Amino acid sequence: MTDNAQPMPPHPLAPEPIAPDTLPSAPDTPPRDRRVLRAALRWTAAVVVFAAVGTGTAYGIVSKERTDVPGLSTLSDGRWQYPRLTKPALPAGAPLPFDPTNTAEIHYAGLEQLLLPAPADSTPEPTLRGERSRVPFDRFVREYMDDEQDSLREHLTESRARHVVARGWTMPDGTSARIFLIRFHTSAIAGDFFDTQLGGGPDTLLQPKGVEEMSSYDDAYDPKAKVSSTERYVYDEAAPRGPVHVRHAYITAGDTVAFVVFSRKGEVPRVPFHQTVVLQNQLLG
Repeated sequence: MTDNAQPMPPHPLAPEPIAPDTLPSAPDTPPRDRRVLRAALRWTAAVVVFAAVGTGTAYGIVSKERTDVPGLSTLSDGRWQYPRLTKPALPAGAPLPFDPTNTAEIHYAGLEQLLLPAPADSTPEPTLRGERSRVPFDRFVREYMDDEQDSLREHLTESRARHVVARGWTMPDGTSARIFLIRFHTSAIAGDFFDTQLGGGPDTLLQPKGVEEMSSYDDAYDPKAKVSSTERYVYDEAAPRGPVHVRHAYITAGDTVAFVVFSRKGEVPRVPFHQTVVLQNQLLG
């Protein structure tokens, strides 16, 4: 979604838009309470937003103008220039993931089509350029500390994860961004994998490579930056840090778990990280 693109009116079938300029915060409740949240969102917001959905058509993601968001009215606020995002068309007759008839909350669009495109001025990460953006599970596993990799690999196998797609890039300021989408057979399996392997409080969280001690909830992430029927958990590496700063986030959306990780020598800029989490969340919602 570029900064200077003209806004288009929301498609009548699109979910309530979330402004990608909204700078998102830590979840109000710890990840262990997420099942209650998921149930409430699924049977209320999903019914209201998606009950009258047709299939086989694409629908746009729209946003507020810059000037509608306090403090983000200039081109120098640090956001990256993403292409305008459009959700992919569904196969004929396929429901949206949170339609009440889709009890397994399956995304019927190709997973690579739900992956956020790279922004302008970025250089692609060569290890994440598989056919249709698919990469081996081991490439995802290598994002975590060495002593955690065997257990994570084993649980991916046990949960019968279907496949993973990924995209990564480096910006001129040295910020490295990677996004992984892992698809499971049902939302229940995806949720269990997140709960048991990735979620938890900061002291029990599975840590990405580069984190010196631990990550804490990112209090600067706007709690209003929500997408119906999905959940997001946003973290920032706690001080004292080493030479590389790491920010990361998880998004759970039906049968899919997303992992967004940024790293950079010195400090990872907050604004484009939050922007990226919001946009990827919108694509999955």
